[in-house]
Amino acid sequence: MGANEETNNAPDRGPSAGPIAKVGVIGAGQMGNGIAHAAALAGFDVALNDLEREKFDEAMEVIGKNLDRQVNSGKITADEKKKALGRISFAETYADFADADLVVEAATEEETIKRKIFVALCPFLKPDAIVASNTSSISITRLAAATDRPERFIGLHFMNPVPVMELVEIIRGIATEDVTFTRAKEFVSKMGKTVAVSEDFPAFMVNRILLPMINEAVYTLYEGVGSVDAIDTAMRLGAHHPMGPLQLADFIGLDTCLSIMQVLYEGLADSKYRPCPLLVKYVEAGWLGRKSNRGFYDYRGETPMPTR
Repeated sequence: MGANEETNNAPDRGPSAGPIAKVGVIGAGQMGNGIAHAAALAGFDVALNDLEREKFDEAMEVIGKNLDRQVNSGKITADEKKKALGRISFAETYADFADADLVVEAATEEETIKRKIFVALCPFLKPDAIVASNTSSISITRLAAATDRPERFIGLHFMNPVPVMELVEIIRGIATEDVTFTRAKEFVSKMGKTVAVSEDFPAFMVNRILLPMINEAVYTLYEGVGSVDAIDTAMRLGAHHPMGPLQLADFIGLDTCLSIMQVLYEGLADSKYRPCPLLVKYVEAGWLGRKSNRGFYDYRGETPMPTR
């Protein structure tokens, strides 16, 4: 085979392998609407999908309020807010992602749900579209195997709240191509975020360090070493953390915390990652933190009150 023949048989990446212009986001919850907000503000066209139009409308309301905060603080102008909102559209079905260069899945942290999404999504995408997961703990290699494009699959773990937090963990699966990594990195950089590259191990870097600390705080409460207020005060004032670990757990969502600890425990087979029984009990009770109005604090009154 001659050099010209070899070139002709190479995959034709075409213009779609250039800079990312249109972004799809699956899931209009806290993470999804944050990613849509940050991407639209950075100049990307964004198609935001959820199961119901109502969820999209709620997300747009949240995005509008968060953009207002940025306007009021002088971070952006009213015109920039207007343009950002104009770049976000509702994707009723995955067919609306047909012209997307990148689709970011930001669904709940359950592997079965994510894999079903990828199987349903891929037939609608153009050949060179990148698929990314915002998973905070699940194997990128394993998720990529559920798609028709493991070489164009990558982990983009945004931090919460996305418009404020400056970091994005990028995680390559075993099959992720260099061009996919480069394009994803350029996308993140254009959003004004700093990249931290992680190997594909359970919970990556941030949550592998952060969640065991939170789990240990729950054990400290469970064993009666300190109260909710005492533990959070100790870490705020003694370690100069911006918020206490139990308050942070409520903010993240206790179900998400438990899910990540289970991924660590099962994936690394080390007893130090065993989820605290008290964390399990709170999740079983439906006390998931801020989103359910009760967790380690009760948020139903004017001032959050410790529940233990």
